[in-house]
Amino acid sequence: MLATVRGIVASTGIGDVIIETNGIGLHVAVPRDLGATLRVGQEAFVHTVLIPREDEWLLFGFATAEDKQLFTILRGVTGVGPRTALAILSTLSASEIAEAVDAGDDSRFRVVPGIGQKTASLIIVSLTGKMPQASNSQSAELADALTGLGWSQSAARDVARDVIRDAPTASLAERLKIALASLGGNP
Repeated sequence: MLATVRGIVASTGIGDVIIETNGIGLHVAVPRDLGATLRVGQEAFVHTVLIPREDEWLLFGFATAEDKQLFTILRGVTGVGPRTALAILSTLSASEIAEAVDAGDDSRFRVVPGIGQKTASLIIVSLTGKMPQASNSQSAELADALTGLGWSQSAARDVARDVIRDAPTASLAERLKIALASLGGNP
């Protein structure tokens, strides 16, 4: 119903924003890292998921289509509702989730409030083979650019992962600048 929202940020909170578009203020729950990047008075564009309930309609927003897809996949896990899925995406980046799923490491999910051993294990089982690959490919693309400039694969991979997590909406050129500043000096 509401696939995306573009508008001016009217207010921000820890895990939510109000985006005004065409005279209507939409309350959008967002992951903490996205909420921290949005500024009052600036334009915002978010990929959204609308969840109609009997007593309220909930609107969730994400920086990328991949994060939106991951949110939807997480909601499909028994015991993980929309607020818990949002808490997971507020605590762990998509690449950290992918790493935990690939390694079968459910302890990464247990740091999220409200997730115990059973739910963490269910998340691992449910997400195996279902992870969106764009974040991994974006990280690989940035790491390839850094190794092409002379940095080691391990340093490039680590910095690329951090940059993708910290700047989810940045272009490759912007991410490369951030990564180079983080690495500093010569390779």
